[in-house]
Amino acid sequence: MPAASLRTLLLALLALLVLAVPASASRSMTTSFEAPRDLLDPDPAVRSAALDDIQSLGVDSLRVVLIWQKVAPEPDAKRRPDFNTTDPASYNWGAYDPLLSEAKQRGMKVLLTVSGPVPTWATENKKTGDHTTRPNRGDFAQFVTAVGRKFKDRVDTWSVWNEPNQPQFLAPQYDSKKRPVSGRLYRGLYKAALKGLKSAKVEDPEVLIGETSPRGTGKVVAPLTFLRQALCLDSRDRRRKGCGMLRTDGVAHHAYTTREGPSFVPDGPNDVTIGVLSRLTRLVNRAGASKAIPKRLPLHLTEFGIQSTPDPIFGVFQQRQDEFRNLSERIAYYNPRVATFSQYLLRDDRPDENAKSRLARYPGFESGLRTSSGRDKQAYDSFRLVLSALRRSSRITTLWGLVRPAGKTTTAVVEYRTGRKGSWRKLKTVRTNTRGFYNVRTRTAKNRQYRLTWESPSGENLTGGAIRPLR
Repeated sequence: MPAASLRTLLLALLALLVLAVPASASRSMTTSFEAPRDLLDPDPAVRSAALDDIQSLGVDSLRVVLIWQKVAPEPDAKRRPDFNTTDPASYNWGAYDPLLSEAKQRGMKVLLTVSGPVPTWATENKKTGDHTTRPNRGDFAQFVTAVGRKFKDRVDTWSVWNEPNQPQFLAPQYDSKKRPVSGRLYRGLYKAALKGLKSAKVEDPEVLIGETSPRGTGKVVAPLTFLRQALCLDSRDRRRKGCGMLRTDGVAHHAYTTREGPSFVPDGPNDVTIGVLSRLTRLVNRAGASKAIPKRLPLHLTEFGIQSTPDPIFGVFQQRQDEFRNLSERIAYYNPRVATFSQYLLRDDRPDENAKSRLARYPGFESGLRTSSGRDKQAYDSFRLVLSALRRSSRITTLWGLVRPAGKTTTAVVEYRTGRKGSWRKLKTVRTNTRGFYNVRTRTAKNRQYRLTWESPSGENLTGGAIRPLR
């Protein structure tokens, strides 16, 4: 099949996915939030204000990445210092401790990802500045024991390693013959983490595997290639002889896309962006059937965001960021295997004020709901009142969304205008399901924009951003 025809077919399948009937939707999908810049700020007032903000948006679940290197004693030393590696008192937990305490006090759920980079003394090379090469599994198990003892009463779900298919978190990714090896390294670290949680007497922990980034390169192992190795699968996705079943409760993935948005289909067959989640589902199904992992594990999209301007490479305009983010959440909702959909960043990362070029000025992520300086983007209001408009045909447009703070059945009003500056008018009142989601149809009209409005139980009138229909 010609490439153009194949791409057209894939985009058509994507359209069918997001227009699926509600019966096939993920009835238990929850929203998670990750905001390290704000939540791990040493100023308690900044942390508390961010938690207030996140909860006001209708989110009561956090993802926190706990980096081994940041809390370990003498992390740059070549030799491990003399300390009790399983004693929580041996570590400097910094802002992690008060954050998890306050989250617990507020009744928020926490996914804790225990991850590298690691202290130099825990690497194979012991070279100064090396914090990623072949971390010692025994040292990691002992560290996880300390983490479990410290935080077991404050963590609901555990996850092992952030983006282990990326060289800045785990190395090597490939051997000298350019063959992937990081999945095998990760399998050992994952099993070590399970051993550490058991030693900490964490009762029946919920543990996720993966946390993979979406695309492979010459330096990054593609997520499906990585998972096949981590799950001990052969080229036909069957469990290899001599490999036992891994104990896990779900597969975590970061399904970022490009500035093309959710319809982007990566050329690499082992890449998984939000538009091709079926690739990951298929692999998980096959791994379950071969008894490499339990059957029909849920998918957790534990890190996701759409980058906006001023990022000159990946960023889109703020209205487009809003439309792409909402459509991505819609895709996740209509995949019945997705249990978690997340938002990465409350505020954009800090720009490099000393950069010599505009390209170098934005080395981090501009996927926040606010700019780096704290100004609300359009996505801030729309994250609370989600609306995604899809032009299904020349006659029908479907409107899907979520009144996120409601958490129960409620009513909201969809408004419309013609053009960018027309007056807003009421289109229809929508009634949500018991979790705040709705899905309705309307007549397709030229140059129409939509937004959602809602009166909260306290009487506050809230308004989402203006959304254009996507094809």
